[in-house]
Amino acid sequence: MQIDGHIIDVEGRRIFPGIVSVAEGKIVSVTPAQEVTDRYIMPGFVDAHIHIESSMLTPHSFAKAALKHGTVATVSDPHEIANVCGMEGVRFMIDQAKQAGLKIFYGAPSCVPATSFECAGATIGPAQIEELLSSPDIWYLSEMMNYPGVIAGDPDVLSKIDAAKKAGKPVDGHSPGLTGSDLKKYIQAGIITDHECISLPEAEEKLSLGMKILIREGSAACNFEALHPLIEINVANLMFCSDDRHPDDLLEGHINLLVKRALHLGYDVFDVLQIACINPVRHYKLPVGTLRVGDPADFIVVANTQDWTIISTFLDGKELYGKGKIVLPEIPSSSINHFATFKIRPEQLQIKEKEGEVPVIKAIDGAIVTEKHRTRPKVLNGLFIADARQDLLKICVVNRYHSNPVPALGWITGFGFSGAAIASTVAHDSHNIICVGDDDELMAKAILMLEKSKGGLSFVSSKESFLLPLPVAGLMTDQSAEEVAGAYTFITALVKNVGCMLRAPFMTLSFMALLVIPKLKISDLGMFDAESFTFCDQG
Repeated sequence: MQIDGHIIDVEGRRIFPGIVSVAEGKIVSVTPAQEVTDRYIMPGFVDAHIHIESSMLTPHSFAKAALKHGTVATVSDPHEIANVCGMEGVRFMIDQAKQAGLKIFYGAPSCVPATSFECAGATIGPAQIEELLSSPDIWYLSEMMNYPGVIAGDPDVLSKIDAAKKAGKPVDGHSPGLTGSDLKKYIQAGIITDHECISLPEAEEKLSLGMKILIREGSAACNFEALHPLIEINVANLMFCSDDRHPDDLLEGHINLLVKRALHLGYDVFDVLQIACINPVRHYKLPVGTLRVGDPADFIVVANTQDWTIISTFLDGKELYGKGKIVLPEIPSSSINHFATFKIRPEQLQIKEKEGEVPVIKAIDGAIVTEKHRTRPKVLNGLFIADARQDLLKICVVNRYHSNPVPALGWITGFGFSGAAIASTVAHDSHNIICVGDDDELMAKAILMLEKSKGGLSFVSSKESFLLPLPVAGLMTDQSAEEVAGAYTFITALVKNVGCMLRAPFMTLSFMALLVIPKLKISDLGMFDAESFTFCDQG
C-alpha cells in the first residue's frame, strides 16, 4: 500500500510532500515526492492516561468513537473495573482490548481498594501486582494514589513500586497538591508522572524535580487552561490526557481537541504534536508507530493544518476509519459484574437531629476537588432534613457488594436541584451506589432502580424517572457511543430541568466518593476529610 500527501515529520520538525509505503503492517519507506494529494499524513494521537470505563463504553465501543478523532492508542488504567471485579475485571478489559482495533495499553492498578476507608468489590495485593507486571499485556504500574502510604513507607505500597522497577516498567503518579519534602519523598520512591496538577506553580515544582506532567482535560477535571503555559517551558516532559471522558464529550472529540486548542493559542505545531503523538510512545515504550521506517503503520490523515479534520486513521496498515465509516468487526456481547441483592428503605436514609453543626461537601463545577463547610440543617420531627431552598441536599453511599448494607449519610451543596434524586454506580473509586436528593422516598427509589438493574445512572422525581443501564460491572455498556451519549444527554437534561446548574451533574456526583482528592468526600463508611485522611465528626 502507498499513500501520498504532505508528511508531518514531528521528530524531524519538518513538513514535506512525500509517499508512505506500507507492507505487512509496517512502514517500509517514507520518500519525498514532487506532487502529492493535498492532505497531511502524521502520527496518530495518544491519550497518555485514561480510564476507559469512565466513558461508560466497553473498549470495543470506545474504540469506535476514539478512532474517528485520530486516536491510535491509549495508556489505560483498568482501576475502575478492578475495584469492582478484581483480577477478573482486569483480564476482561485486556481480552476486550485485543478485539478493539485501537491500541490499548493497560497498567496494573496499584490501589484496589484506593484507600482503607472504603469497601470495594475486590482487593489486589502486592503478589497480584507482581503477577500482572510479569505479563506482556501490562505496560506500567498505574497511578499510585496512596501518596500518604508512599511517604510513610508503607511496605505493601513500596513493594508494588519495587515490583514495577524489577519488571522495568514505569510507575504513574497521582499526587494532587503535594509539595515540598513530601513531594520529594514521593518522587524518590520511583514515581515519575502526575496528571493531577491544577495550578501552574504545582506543575512547575513537579517538573523541576524530574516528574513528567500530563495536561488533563476530561469531562470533570479540566486543567488545560491552567497548565498550557508549560508548553513553552518543557515540551519534552509533557503529555496530553483525558483521564475520564463521558460519551457525549467523546463524540465531540478526544486528544485532537487539545491539539486544536494549543495551536489556536499560538504554540509551535511540532511542540504540540510531540506532546500529543510522540512523548507517550517514548515514555511508556509503546509499540506504536511515529511515522518512521520500520515502525508499525499507525498514522492518521488530516485534511489541513487549520481545523485538523480527520480523514483516515490507520493502525498496522489497516484503515480502521475512513470515508466517515469505522471498519471494525463486531464482537459478541459479554458482561461481568459484582452486585449484591438488598432493599433500601426510605427510613434508612433518615438523619436524626444532633447538637451542633454538620460537615457539608461543597461540589465545584468542572472540578473533582471540593470545599468543606459546616452548617446546621433544618429540623422536622426530630430529624435533620434537606433544604433545597438553601441548596443543602442529602448525600448517601450504599455498599453494593454486601447484602443488608447500612447507608452512609451526609450533606452536600452545589447541586442546586429540588424535588428529585439522582444515583449512580459510577462512584470513584470503589463504585458503590452514590445518591443525592432532597427527599428520602425519591432517593430510595433511585437507589433501588440501580439495585434492580445491577448498575447505571438513575433519575427520579415525583413526575418521572429514567434509567441509563450499565450492566458491565455497573460501569459500562456495549451499546454504541451515540446510543449512550443520547441517553446520557437525556438524563442530564432531566437533572437540569429540576434546577441543577452543574455542567455534568453525574460526572460531578461520581467524584464525591473519591477519597484521595481533597477536601471533603464520602465513602460507604462515612463522611471523610481527604486532607487529614480521617473520618469527620458528624456533629
